[in-house]
Amino acid sequence: MTFQFGLERLLTDSDRLATLKSARVGLVAHPASVTQDLTHALDALVGAGIYPKCVFGPQHGVRGDKQDNMIESDDYLDPTHGIPVYSLYGHHRRPTPERLAGLDIILFDLQDLGCRIYTYITTLQYFLAAAASTELEIWVLDRPNPAGRGIDGFRLEAGQESFVGAAALPCRYGLTIGELALWMNVQLPQPANLTLIEMRHYSPNTRPSFGWPSELSWVNPSPNASSLNMARSFSGTVLLEGTTLSEGRGTTFPLEVIGGPGFPAQHIKAELESSLSEALAGAVLRPCYFEPTFHKHQGKLCQGLQIHTDQPHFNAETFQPFRIIAYALKLLKLSEPKVELWRHHEYEYETGRVPIDVINGGPQLRQWVDDDTQSLAQLTHQLDATRALWLPEIAPFYRY
Repeated sequence: MTFQFGLERLLTDSDRLATLKSARVGLVAHPASVTQDLTHALDALVGAGIYPKCVFGPQHGVRGDKQDNMIESDDYLDPTHGIPVYSLYGHHRRPTPERLAGLDIILFDLQDLGCRIYTYITTLQYFLAAAASTELEIWVLDRPNPAGRGIDGFRLEAGQESFVGAAALPCRYGLTIGELALWMNVQLPQPANLTLIEMRHYSPNTRPSFGWPSELSWVNPSPNASSLNMARSFSGTVLLEGTTLSEGRGTTFPLEVIGGPGFPAQHIKAELESSLSEALAGAVLRPCYFEPTFHKHQGKLCQGLQIHTDQPHFNAETFQPFRIIAYALKLLKLSEPKVELWRHHEYEYETGRVPIDVINGGPQLRQWVDDDTQSLAQLTHQLDATRALWLPEIAPFYRY
């Protein structure tokens, strides 16, 4: 049985190709919008006789050229095909009526990481909202969730929405981007005209891939999403963006580590392995040293822990990276009560909120870490309750 991306299924569907050839089409794409032979979606569509009127580029750009957060992209003409490329991380975050005017179908083909704190799924929600109550069709070309079916983290609280959290999802939500689109669409007051182009022969529960078929090359969907290991760890390590600890930006393993100058790596490793062995689910914590060449602690020697999920007994479904990093923060706070743990900087243009609260989708994580009367058992109870409520909610949207 041969696996196919949603894009590849579309390219072999003569009826749908005929529809696209007679329609005015827009494409939402980035560097990981590729076929298995690594042909970019735009080139593949043109090769099939489909000539999009425009391409929409999310954060980091269609070509993935913008390294860090809050680095905006400009509009330009694609140098190969001469097609206008419109930035959705520049003057506009949402597709405007002017840019959508005259289009019949949007092909949405973004690889995500299965984590709420990733702006590509916010862009998906914005397109669905923009298409609601219009004749515009949204075709989502499904892609694997490299984090698999695992659920982890707090659910976004009402009133805590941002560009890194637009929907009331747990941090790690366990759906493909196409399944997520189905869930998002029914949350809208007026659903969009949504079509899901499913993958073929996709199994999110199969060992050892757990959602990422072993035959697929890894293409960074954003510059620091550099490996499958990063994708699996991201719903935990992304929390570090709101802290004074390094998440590994400026190294060769961004968002796979936690650390900083003087970080008590051995102590925290021992406590995590003792208390959260089930949450580690076969992943291994490796003490390491690193010196970021840019970003936090630039030029300083850091001690840290790198998460390794490429282990023979690793189980993505029970791996809980949010819980692991949250408890690591708690352990650091307990061992060094005076540590300045939280950053206070502009994060994704949210100037009036503590960055960790923006990332987490509410203040409960920060409050739990800072309150020395709150135990690991209390965090575990809250996260387990979130998961127990979320699973039956999303079960009707599973397609694999």
